[in-house]
Amino acid sequence: MDEIQSQQLLLKRVINVKAVVTPLWKEEAQKQLQKQINQLDGRLQQLEMQGQRMVTELQKQGEGNDAIAQQITAASNKINQDKGQLLQQKNQILQQLQQVQTLELNKEVSQGLIEGFFKVGVGDNMVRKMQMEILLRDGVIEEIRGEV
Repeated sequence: MDEIQSQQLLLKRVINVKAVVTPLWKEEAQKQLQKQINQLDGRLQQLEMQGQRMVTELQKQGEGNDAIAQQITAASNKINQDKGQLLQQKNQILQQLQQVQTLELNKEVSQGLIEGFFKVGVGDNMVRKMQMEILLRDGVIEEIRGEV
């Protein structure tokens, strides 16, 4: 094995994935966000029904009992707290949906991060090797930016 090959390393880097905003991208993003909203609505309904059942069950166990009254209050507070968190998530997704609807076509937007491996050796510019982006158009790689 020659010395140059023996002085190479295989490292992991984070790769930024971007997408070009197209009509198809907007449609898919809106569908995905709407699906998340529908799931949250379902969870909210389920939580409401569970809470009502729990309170009704506790009320049956002991009317006038202070311990039961405290349990009912604690259960109601927990349910309201959980509902508040779900509603906050729903509002965030609604804001994202609004942002997607107003994005200009052909604009680049971040889709997330992935990890990938790369080789480095003596004399390589580490900073440039770490800066990597993949640009997608409707799910297809359009451009790879940076040193592979």
